[in-house]
Amino acid sequence: MTSSKTLQPLHRFYIHLVSDATGTTLQSLARGALAQFEGIDPKERYWPLIRTERQMARVLENIEKHPGPVLFTFVDEKMRKILRHHCEKIDVPCIAVMDPLLKALSAYTNLPVQGVPGLQHVMNDDYFKRVDAIDFALGFDDGQHINGLEDADVILVGVSRTSKTPTCIFLARRGIKAGNIPLVPNVSFPDELLHLENPPLFIGLTESPDRLIQLRSTRMRVDEYHENTTGNKYTDPEEVEDEIRKAHKLFKENKWHVIDVTRRSIEETAAEIMVLLQKKRSVERKKRREQEEGQI
Repeated sequence: MTSSKTLQPLHRFYIHLVSDATGTTLQSLARGALAQFEGIDPKERYWPLIRTERQMARVLENIEKHPGPVLFTFVDEKMRKILRHHCEKIDVPCIAVMDPLLKALSAYTNLPVQGVPGLQHVMNDDYFKRVDAIDFALGFDDGQHINGLEDADVILVGVSRTSKTPTCIFLARRGIKAGNIPLVPNVSFPDELLHLENPPLFIGLTESPDRLIQLRSTRMRVDEYHENTTGNKYTDPEEVEDEIRKAHKLFKENKWHVIDVTRRSIEETAAEIMVLLQKKRSVERKKRREQEEGQI
């Protein structure tokens, strides 16, 4: 019979994230899982780049001192056994979070798992593509430059404080070249960008007036720039609503996709943009194939 003690909810606990690489994938998976439990207060212990037995010994010592679930992404069998054996000894869960995915992919492809730590961070073409995309996002942030923006994969357009910059950076980390153009009262949108032969994917970002006013008020408290240059217009409800109305008009006239970021995280906004970009590229590939077939 299970004792009543074991049935008591555990709200505060340690969780150890152990990886032979940077551990960013592991962190994302762990936080995604923990978010599903209400009222918990986990203390995260993060152990990246653990590749030697000596490094592992320090981790095991800490796990023993602060017992709690252990999530890991090791591919080296010897290191996995050391970690699992120790966790069994002190009776804490030890979970290989990548195993189900790797097994499924291996079974589907009939290929073995390489078992090399950190392969996703190798400096290959994808790595340099991400670096290039980050440089692009920083260089074309907030409408700093127009010339060259036609090389973007995505251009985000929106009024101030609609998360354009952080969304561009997030996309860049996925290798997507993203620039953004702010919509400023009494400043025309760059006409040359509206007549590109092969335009990037334009996305209009919008937000509720109340949320925008809240964000702008917070910004004004830490940045005197807006207060000194725009007076009260930056947070005036009528002015804000007018900005949003004119932004929607621009989006509609140009048939751009619109995303309301009011209740969205940066990750959710970026995920929707990536889906839209995938659809756009699929349509473009189909058109190219049809043109090539027509020329044969």
